[in-house]
Amino acid sequence: MKYRKDKNGDDLSILGFGCMRFARKGGKIDIDEAEREIMEAYNAGVNYFDTAYIYSGSEAAIGEIFERNGIRDKIKIATKLPQYLVGSRAALDRFFNEELTRLRTDHVDYYLMHHLTDIAQWEKLKAVGVIDWIREKKESGQIRNIGFSYHGNTDGFQKILNDYDWDICLIQYNYFDETSQAGVDGLRAAAAKHIPVVIMEPLRGGKLVNVPRAAKEIMKNSGRSWSPAEWGFRWLYDQPEVTVVLSGMNSLDMVRENVRTASEAEAGDFDQRDHDTIDAVRKKIREVEKVGCTGCRYCMPCPQGVDIPGTFRCYNAMYIDSKSAGRYEYAQTVGLTKDAAFATKCIGCGKCEKHCPQNIPIREKLKEADRALRPLPYKIAIAVVRAFMFRKS
Repeated sequence: MKYRKDKNGDDLSILGFGCMRFARKGGKIDIDEAEREIMEAYNAGVNYFDTAYIYSGSEAAIGEIFERNGIRDKIKIATKLPQYLVGSRAALDRFFNEELTRLRTDHVDYYLMHHLTDIAQWEKLKAVGVIDWIREKKESGQIRNIGFSYHGNTDGFQKILNDYDWDICLIQYNYFDETSQAGVDGLRAAAAKHIPVVIMEPLRGGKLVNVPRAAKEIMKNSGRSWSPAEWGFRWLYDQPEVTVVLSGMNSLDMVRENVRTASEAEAGDFDQRDHDTIDAVRKKIREVEKVGCTGCRYCMPCPQGVDIPGTFRCYNAMYIDSKSAGRYEYAQTVGLTKDAAFATKCIGCGKCEKHCPQNIPIREKLKEADRALRPLPYKIAIAVVRAFMFRKS
């Protein structure tokens, strides 16, 4: 495992474990499977684990796993304040103390203001006393490092970056989003201030793994034996400004592949042919993708029960894989649930769009997606199967 330094000179594994997408069983995190994956990563040298207050069950699961295995003091926990729920100084303590209880710890190594999209949210936190609160928590040792996660534009990122003496930041960044959100300019601005940068969505919610066939052919013919995932990680590790790359690993095979890549990759490894390959792949993806959804689920839950990320995943699959594959997946994962989460349930309230980090016009795209995913024959077939599956006994 390779390591890069944080602001205090501590070693952070360049591969971080993103704890939002653990496998589930019966609607709950499969904690035994999560433990196997976490310990596989830990034993291979991963020491940075990222979670958040709103990641359902995640903080409690990793707290239990770290306690079971006696490794709390050997790893770094990053979690996040749900700033969008904070309206008072008392709320800061309430959420933080709840997180400490869930995590079964007396301190958080990296505490981030979650999901800032512009400086107005940070100003709101300052108005309720967050600056003094952070100082008190750092003096007590309950918070070791303070940071923020970001989903706005580059200008907004730099305003927040320059407004406080941050210890760390978390941005969405990958070879497809090089110039969106904080982007490469934000990455370099943080590095210039010696602020470690952690990367989320390195594979864009799996989009850079399930690339179009034409893009896979370009990778295959490049002379490298790298998988699509490895291409994405190596592109990031090539940049010395990147400190940690998070991966939402939910299988042992995924852990092992990502660990191998993180044990081999070095900044400066990419040659010009590799950059040319990524440029060609990027062009192929842009030719076919319909919606830039990463599957982060910040738009959820929908008040009407619409499976927004599921719909967009299937819509994109129609063009990245095949129309029949996308429609079949939509029928299975959306159409054949007991309370079918069809896009037609949308009433246009717009709640989802207020929380979308990608600024997708969700209401418009849902209508477009549903028309493509459920042509008349599919509507009839789904209705027939549903009538059979959910018939009254």
